[in-house]
Amino acid sequence: MKPPAATEPSPAQVNKTGIPTWSVGTLTYTKAGLAVLFFWLLWGDFAWQMKERGILYTVEVLLKKFDASDLVNGVLVGAVPPIVLVVLGPILSYRSDRHRGILGRRIPYLLAITPVAVLGIVGLAFSPALGAWLHSLLGARSPGLNPLVIGWFVVFWTIFELASNGGFSIFNALVNDVVPRPLLGRFFGLFRTATLLAAIVFNYFFLGYAETEYFWIFLGIALVYGAGFTSMCLKVKEGDYPAVPPGGGHPLASLKQYCRECFGNSYYLWFFATFGLPYVAFAPVNLFNIFFAKSIAMNLGSFGKYLALTYVISICLAYGLGSLADRFHPLRVSLFSIGLYACVTLWGGLFARTPETFAIALVGHGVASGMWMTSVAGLPQVLLPKSRFAQFHSAIYITMNLGIMIYNPFMGLILDHFGHNYRLTYLAASVLSLLAFISGIILYRKFLNLGGMANYRAPGEVPEYSN
Repeated sequence: MKPPAATEPSPAQVNKTGIPTWSVGTLTYTKAGLAVLFFWLLWGDFAWQMKERGILYTVEVLLKKFDASDLVNGVLVGAVPPIVLVVLGPILSYRSDRHRGILGRRIPYLLAITPVAVLGIVGLAFSPALGAWLHSLLGARSPGLNPLVIGWFVVFWTIFELASNGGFSIFNALVNDVVPRPLLGRFFGLFRTATLLAAIVFNYFFLGYAETEYFWIFLGIALVYGAGFTSMCLKVKEGDYPAVPPGGGHPLASLKQYCRECFGNSYYLWFFATFGLPYVAFAPVNLFNIFFAKSIAMNLGSFGKYLALTYVISICLAYGLGSLADRFHPLRVSLFSIGLYACVTLWGGLFARTPETFAIALVGHGVASGMWMTSVAGLPQVLLPKSRFAQFHSAIYITMNLGIMIYNPFMGLILDHFGHNYRLTYLAASVLSLLAFISGIILYRKFLNLGGMANYRAPGEVPEYSN
């Protein structure tokens, strides 16, 4: 059985008929095959991102409508998803790496969690009605309509996040298993385009109606996500895999092995810091931007259109950034991007005081952070062990989300204390992104010591995946 290649990628091969082909593991594609693969993966990502983009902002708007504080918003929207990723993500990822079945090692998990996520979205649609029903049922004993509605949001938001974030690393691992490595940068450029198209569609056409038409927005997202992601899972085919990596026995032994492999090497700790710190920096900016807009009298329609503008600009940049990452390495291109982001957010924190200056900061934040996300997207695929990719990928989000689940509520407290001065989120983002830049320089030096562009081999890689 031919194992997935872990050496530096080579150009396309030519088969016996003279047609160029690309391979990953036991899978081989012609240009037509790649086009079909990319279509279904990008369609699945579009459905996934419609869910992510639409649900987040709609829930935030409704929480504010029902008088939730910045602290409640920071905990529910900013801390619950990271908790799920920290607790459930590693378990599913560890098992996925070691699963062998008719449908592969990723697709069975993705198919299982999709209907659970859809159930959570539908529940969010009915939360205000359920809150009103329970408020009427309890009568004088009711704590109030708004707390009950928020309580239902907590229940269904948690169900939604258990399924959605539980499968995040597995979805990325599927891409790693089926997309040829020489094309990863360009693929993630297209991936980023699908993500941004989903954001444009929602923010331009629907965000302005989030307060009044949330019921139909939730149901529409549930339909698009459920049908789109399921169809992707049924159409994308995984190849064969080498023998199961060692481990996977007793839960305590598995936990020890997981921690030893992922966190026992300082190289991977620097990787986690480089990859995770920018997301920690972005989180409160994204979380509180909508409140920043309202605090300076920018209406939701204008806010949504400025977001759409950032996504249009990012789409224009996405494929080119992916090509640069393929040519010069994702680490190099992402270092430039995070340095630029540090400068942009410093400006926003100092000068965004009116709708006009906030619009500049908002677009700058969106474009610069998008540049980093596009350029860094292929970094895990080229630096982490392929044999246990989902496991290591989930470890990224353990470290990252531990930071987010602490940092978002902390920023909520800071904002409540300082009179909701949302410029502070931009200043804090500038500091954290500067730390990420320094961490990336250290990681790059270690990468060169491990063979660099030509001879790199991930520390701890299983030999069967290194041929």
